Parts: sequence; structure tokens; C-alpha cells
Amino acid sequence: MSHLTTHVLDAAAGCPAANVAVSLGRYVDGVLEPLAQGLTDDDGRAALGPDVLEPGIYGLTFGTGAYFGDRGQECFYPLVTVTFTVAERSHYHVPLLLSPFGYSTYRGS
Repeated sequence: MSHLTTHVLDAAAGCPAANVAVSLGRYVDGVLEPLAQGLTDDDGRAALGPDVLEPGIYGLTFGTGAYFGDRGQECFYPLVTVTFTVAERSHYHVPLLLSPFGYSTYRGS
């Protein structure tokens, strides 16, 4: 299993958000350096990154504008970057609940 997984749910439509571009980066001296990228699958899920994430600060960026644009919907947040800290060598799951004008996230399991 990848060290980092995500699950994007379109809360407005009530379904998983498929084909959302997702990229993972690590902050080094305040700059987000890219590590991996991918798309969510039909169930809104993606696994990214190396097998192990070293301790540090990471950013997971979701291409929400393109996702809603493909559906002919306007949105307020064209990109959502969730910044989080990796402190231990365990699995990290970062879900995103999405709507055209808002989002929420939490550390999943």
C-alpha cells in the first residue's frame, strides 16, 4: 500500500469525484517540491508518493477547477492544497469533501 492515499467525494453531487488531478509535494525551505501526481479513479481514490514519506511538511494539491469545469460548473476554489505534517512512518489518508464553493478535509485512517 502506498504511504499516502486520498479519497475525493463530491458532496454537492453525492458521489465520488473521478478524474481529479492530484499532486503530492514536500516543502523544502518553504518551496513545494513535486514528488508524485495522478488522477482519482472511478471511486474517487488515489494512492501517491513513495512507499515511505520522510518526516516533514507536505502539500496535496487537488485540481478542483478542472474537475468542475468538465461538468460545466463554476467553482470558487480552482485548486485546493491541503498542507499536513508527517511525523511518523505510518500510513496517511487525506480525504477531501468537495463542493463548488467549499471543501473540508481531515486525517483519515
